[in-house]
Amino acid sequence: MTNIDLGRPVQGDVVDLILDDHRRFEALLRDLRDSSQDRDAVRRAFATLHVAHAEAEERHVYPKLERKNAVDDHEAEHGIEEHAEGNEALLAVLELKGTDTQAFEDAVEELARVVNHHLTEEELTILNPAREGVGPQVRAELGALFAQERNAQVDADCGRIENVRRIVESARERGLLDDEGDDEGDDEGDDEN
Repeated sequence: MTNIDLGRPVQGDVVDLILDDHRRFEALLRDLRDSSQDRDAVRRAFATLHVAHAEAEERHVYPKLERKNAVDDHEAEHGIEEHAEGNEALLAVLELKGTDTQAFEDAVEELARVVNHHLTEEELTILNPAREGVGPQVRAELGALFAQERNAQVDADCGRIENVRRIVESARERGLLDDEGDDEGDDEGDDEN
């Protein structure tokens, strides 16, 4: 577990709760880049928040937004793929022994690249449609479900390296991760849609 405050929401508009976490990710990434910080504690906090946030979105938010036709299945699936890429980049950071090496800084740079890309895309293609296509009552109900799942994941210490390894392996088995290299996954015509 971590002593870094990850927040503990219990209710609210799901869009606001997700955006609050996005700002936490950005702050934690800044701290990961800062050599004067306890980078080991920060990476553990980041891992916990990343896994808890992604699990809560995938279990509750994305499916409900799809059912409400606020997002299509392609957007939701793409969000899940980006969570998998984030977990893969996170695992690379967690597996490094030291936090004062060039390898650590390179791994943090890749993690920041992957996560920042996802935050931007999710805010544009999932959260904006959720604001416009889903009423406040549903967003509040979703907020409670998101917060409950997120907090349960945090309480279960979901950011443990063994758990992140298991999640990444599961994503590989489900074909969510492109082992050929990240650049190829960005081609427009790489799926059946």
